[in-house]
Amino acid sequence: MAITSANQLELLQTAEAVAREKMIDPGLVVEAMEESLARAAKSRYGAEMDIRVSIDRKTGKATFTRVRTVVEDEELENYQAEFTVEQAKQYMENPEVGQQLVEEVPPVEMGRIAAQSAKQVILQKVREAERDRQFEEFKDRAGTIINGLVKREEYGNVIVDVGAGEAILRRNEKIGRESYRPNDRIRVYIKDVRREQRGPQIFLSRTAPEFMAELFKMEVPEIYDGIIEIKAVARDPGSRAKIAVISYDGSIDPVGACVGMRGSRVQAVVNELQGEKIDIIPWNEDQPTFLVNALQPAEVSKVVLDEEAGKIEVVVPEEQLSLAIGRRGQNVRLASQLTGLDIDIMTEEQESARRQAEFELRTKLFVDNLDLDEFFAQLLVSEGFTNLEEVAYVELDELLVIDGVDEDTANELQARARDVLEAQNKAALESARALGVEDSLVEFEGLTPQMIEALAKDDVKTLEDFATCADWELAGGWTTVDGERVKDDGVLEPFDVSLEEAQDLIMTARIMLGWVDPAELEAEVEGELDDAETEETEA
Repeated sequence: MAITSANQLELLQTAEAVAREKMIDPGLVVEAMEESLARAAKSRYGAEMDIRVSIDRKTGKATFTRVRTVVEDEELENYQAEFTVEQAKQYMENPEVGQQLVEEVPPVEMGRIAAQSAKQVILQKVREAERDRQFEEFKDRAGTIINGLVKREEYGNVIVDVGAGEAILRRNEKIGRESYRPNDRIRVYIKDVRREQRGPQIFLSRTAPEFMAELFKMEVPEIYDGIIEIKAVARDPGSRAKIAVISYDGSIDPVGACVGMRGSRVQAVVNELQGEKIDIIPWNEDQPTFLVNALQPAEVSKVVLDEEAGKIEVVVPEEQLSLAIGRRGQNVRLASQLTGLDIDIMTEEQESARRQAEFELRTKLFVDNLDLDEFFAQLLVSEGFTNLEEVAYVELDELLVIDGVDEDTANELQARARDVLEAQNKAALESARALGVEDSLVEFEGLTPQMIEALAKDDVKTLEDFATCADWELAGGWTTVDGERVKDDGVLEPFDVSLEEAQDLIMTARIMLGWVDPAELEAEVEGELDDAETEETEA
């Protein structure tokens, strides 16, 4: 095919037709044509030549040019597309490095192979433009609901036509055993839009908690208007779900608004989710209160919260235990997801038995170490004393409130407790030294002999070893593995060392060793405080 006046206008008409069909910029199609013609010209004039083609956007006339660039002598590599300053003087006046010589060359005849190659270039450019348009259209729609048409099913994954392209609903993102036939209408949540090598990939979901939240937003005008907010959602897709809501208008009941007249609003969501049962729960800032709501319909007798461990103990009457746990643990699992806490459920009898065991253990501690009779040891436990340190170093007045304890008895009790603690400290220190602990760690302020012994058993024997520890290695913590919260035991956890205390101890050790400059640390902290104040002011 030769680029003649007969088909010049046809180039522009073709570009416009392709652009209209693919909904892309005609300029991109013309650029693709220019590139394909340039490639064909290179096959005629030489692959190393810098041949460029420019198509006039009004007339369709294609102009072929050869470009040569002026380079330094030592940088000359391609003799067809580059030349030195000296060589350029015969074509240009006062040539400088970087200047280009542009010469028009005759148009080329496009043979069958060249035409096929040009077609491939144009198709490739058009595909890339389509992908860019599709990504730009959907990248900001992640997190929203879209209606699509089922095209086909591949290995359990559903390919959905979403208008401007295809999206995928993976097998594990479908509810239960849902199955779809071609041309079925489907409502889905756009979970993620990613730009990949083969084009933008749009990932859909019907099991995401956000899908339920968006459905409620569509059914409940108060949520859409921001009067009611969905604070948390937990789902067992296709079976049961819990959703926590809060109202910012005292005259509107958040639960009632989400249920609707005769359950019409929640029923619309249930129907879309294949009959998934939904518990709508009022949100509360107080975690124990919120948890009691989250465990509905079970009744809760008592809640004990351990904020540091992120755990919570719930005590229920015997007859409520199975209801609180739910079928296959479903109720407690959803309540745990909703609150973000590990929940231990026990009956009143189990809790009573555990408390009795703790009482007996502490009683035995005082009987064995302080040479007390059982009755007197029980009095100490009843008054809230849990260990020898509390007895040894508490204010004398707190011991005098115990029936039958006078000042002499209180002094004797404290003396015995201190003697026992000193003996234990001495034994722990001897054990630690036997394990190879160095003086640098023994003399470090903030660690008790028992802590030093525990560290030595964990192969932390010098101040340098201690300074390289992570805070969670000392204080313990929680990590999430495959959706389950897993406990990491800390070396100093038995001594009730918090995460903040562990951080302070480690940082102090690093400063002592000269690894950290206290002035820089102080400046960094002040900077963080300033940033926090700025954010607060902006808010």
